[in-house]
Amino acid sequence: MRKILTLALFALAITTTVSAWGADNSLGTWKANVAKCKYTPAPWPVKSLTVTREAAPGGVKVTNVGTRTDGSALNATYTAKFDGSSSAVTGQGSPYDSYSIKQGDANTFTYEAKNSKTKYRASGRIVISGDGKTMTTTASGVDADGKPMTLHLVFDKQ
Repeated sequence: MRKILTLALFALAITTTVSAWGADNSLGTWKANVAKCKYTPAPWPVKSLTVTREAAPGGVKVTNVGTRTDGSALNATYTAKFDGSSSAVTGQGSPYDSYSIKQGDANTFTYEAKNSKTKYRASGRIVISGDGKTMTTTASGVDADGKPMTLHLVFDKQ
């Protein structure tokens, strides 16, 4: 009896660990809180941005929709695996055309974004708050002209 109970508790522990590791608290729709977003060199060239993150096999499907400050549309999407492999970005208005991501845990991700036609390169981190209501993206790199840039974006869960 003791052996059966021990095995049952062991199986429960493994199942719980696997389920927790596979969780992704970034899923859902997020709206940029433009007043809290910081971009250097200022200003951030985005007027509005909504990010929808959906589960995909081994990763995430992301759709970015918004408007740039010059009035042009931002409508880009990609599906990336959490293994860090590069995925193509399709659509318009995105400064990058490839994206890779790795999942640290249910609330933390690291990523790299690049553009094969310009000098744009960024690497950063995505963190979901403990209460699940805020997503913060931080990154540094170079813009399309090769000039240093940093960003700190704050998104509210919708």
